Amino acid sequence: MRISDVVVELFREAVIYLPDDVKKAIEDAYGIEEGASKNILEAIIENNKIAEEKQIPLCQDTGVPIVFLKIGKNINSSEIIKIIEEIKKGVKKATEEIPLRPNVVHPLTRENFKTNVGLNAPFINIEFDENLNREIEITVFPKGAGSENMSALKMLTPAEGIEGIKKFVLETVANAGGKPCPPIVVGVGIGGTADVALKLAKKALLRKIGERHKDENIAKLEKELLEGINNLGIGAMGLGGKITALDVFIEISGCHTASLPVGICIQCWAQRKATKRIKI
Repeated sequence: MRISDVVVELFREAVIYLPDDVKKAIEDAYGIEEGASKNILEAIIENNKIAEEKQIPLCQDTGVPIVFLKIGKNINSSEIIKIIEEIKKGVKKATEEIPLRPNVVHPLTRENFKTNVGLNAPFINIEFDENLNREIEITVFPKGAGSENMSALKMLTPAEGIEGIKKFVLETVANAGGKPCPPIVVGVGIGGTADVALKLAKKALLRKIGERHKDENIAKLEKELLEGINNLGIGAMGLGGKITALDVFIEISGCHTASLPVGICIQCWAQRKATKRIKI
């Protein structure tokens, strides 16, 4: 199968089927919620069943096409260029065939490219993986605008420390309210530089619900933030309730001694993603 065809199938899977961990988290939330939030969660569960039965996207906003690409150590630069071109072809084909809503536009003129390809789109994040040989791993991550618009960045001072991080995350989620279509998943990037922190935040969202960071102190902070967010009482679609977030994930990087960048990337309840490893 061509890489472009794999990309089509990954986007088809991502926009129609929620991952099992996300489904379970929503069902668990439904089991403990009450009132309007419970009704919303019931509608979400039914919505997902209909999407699978009719083989149609589970949300009208199929997002912008984000791709995380891992490259094996024995793949050369000319092959990488071809892989990227194949991914672009796959996104264009997926937009036509699934279909994906053509969301990518010129930022100023708002001209719609109609294929989700153009001006650096699809957005491909590349990293090299020593554990892969003549293989690549493609993860597609369709990102809707309602949640993406709630992203935030703050350059904290080192003195603000963990308490400053907690305050910023809780304030960001509180200010977002129902706009990102909760229950949400929150990615937090700590460290690096401004751009690195936000990229870490988005990468954090690739983890499974309940999967804690390998560093015990970071894992503890994830749990504390999740509890704090759910104590805000925002609930499903902002209608009030016990579950505002399904999970919080943190990724970290070294940073300058004089700075403490913190990026936040919020994902809606439709935590869509799909991954496949391919031999080249």
